[in-house]
Amino acid sequence: MEERLQKILSQGGVASRREAERLISAGRVAVNGEVVTELGSKADPAKDRITLDGKPVSVGGTRYYILLNKPVGYVTTLKDPGGRPIVTDLLKGVGARVFPVGRLDYNTEGLLLLTNDGEWANRLAHPRHEVDKEYLVRVRGRVNPEQLQRLSGGLELDDGPTAPAQVRSQRESDNNTWLSITIHEGRYRQVRRMCEAVGLTVVRLRRIRYGALKLGELKPGEFRLLTGAEVAELVRPCGDGRGRPVRPVRR
Repeated sequence: MEERLQKILSQGGVASRREAERLISAGRVAVNGEVVTELGSKADPAKDRITLDGKPVSVGGTRYYILLNKPVGYVTTLKDPGGRPIVTDLLKGVGARVFPVGRLDYNTEGLLLLTNDGEWANRLAHPRHEVDKEYLVRVRGRVNPEQLQRLSGGLELDDGPTAPAQVRSQRESDNNTWLSITIHEGRYRQVRRMCEAVGLTVVRLRRIRYGALKLGELKPGEFRLLTGAEVAELVRPCGDGRGRPVRPVRR
């Protein structure tokens, strides 16, 4: 049965549907040897040969749900034209191609989810879930009460107003202040742009929580499988619900 290409790519563990659309538009997807760039194009995964960058895409297979402590100096794209390291280089021993759920920029570190379950990632990224994401932010100098109020009340950025955020001052010195900033949106470089909008310079940015998931004791570059309860808690579509590490599951 024919289905939209972005859905097939998502089910094949290549990317979320949104990212799959970008891959198609970029001319990286082909059906039976012919490059397809038109969104909405369809194919039959049972009959057609679908490839990404020349490599076959198959629907089904083993599903992985991974929490990684991303270090600074890695990109969260599947491919980098500049040759910079990508986060999947860190996943030694994972026998599948996985992709990030959302992004952390090159100079941001901390909690990053990766999976090859495109439908799970798509549900998790949907705005209706409003998953809290907490960041520890070190900014230069002291932060005054007006700046804290503006950060927490919502700001007008170049792509529209932000939703209210939870902002707390953690500790400060004459040179730096550590802030906890919790948002539920996922815009490009949002926390950095929020700080810039109130005149703060970010020195270090680390995501420490995603929903109920915490970074814990993982060192930069280390990763672990999510438990069944953790997978279920985020979007409640799967997982064994008993708090055990999820074994890669065959579908």
